[in-house]
Amino acid sequence: MLPYDRLVNDTRDGRDYLYAAEVLEDVALGRFDLGTYIRFLTNAYHHVKHTVPLMMACGARLPDRLRWLQPRLKDYIDEEIGHEQWILEDLAECGVDPAAVARSSPGFEVEQLVSYVYDFINRRNPVGFLGMVYVLEGTSTELATETARLAQAKLGLPNRAFRYLLSHGELDREHVQFFRDLVNELSDPDDVDAVVHVAGRVYRLYGDIIRSARGEALDHAA
Repeated sequence: MLPYDRLVNDTRDGRDYLYAAEVLEDVALGRFDLGTYIRFLTNAYHHVKHTVPLMMACGARLPDRLRWLQPRLKDYIDEEIGHEQWILEDLAECGVDPAAVARSSPGFEVEQLVSYVYDFINRRNPVGFLGMVYVLEGTSTELATETARLAQAKLGLPNRAFRYLLSHGELDREHVQFFRDLVNELSDPDDVDAVVHVAGRVYRLYGDIIRSARGEALDHAA
């Protein structure tokens, strides 16, 4: 089995957990309000602003066998720089003070996700970061454009309030084949294991971030 096929196959449970989030059904059925969208964007800001630093941390810690990944990461970095500013602009179109969001602290769910991936890069295997890329880009490809359409129809906001969702829906579609080929170049079983492991965890962690957009506290003691 190719590494990418194993990644898809071995993370199905995590993917099912994310897609079982009730807020996704809420969006499809129009059972949400502006507050839901604002919470989603605020969460997105607090994890998206770490995308480039995480890529840089990954690239800096790659062992010699994975140095070939550094130019690929540079390409990702060049594309991802500044995307958190798009989110702040979307929030401004929703009537939210973007400076206040930029000064705010992330919610528990976002902090868990970001901290986990930094820790895995620094303490375990930096290439595991690709597991996060797989989950977030895959989710964007499947959900972003349609979510933006449904939210715009419900909330009556202009196109410029959905730059983050609309742009990522298009950008991440372009990345899918590139990412598939990249993962399939991994030859060390430990590296493939790391990517699969992180992807499984990130599906759970990002699933909780998605759920928190409803504005309901999750039971983290369970």
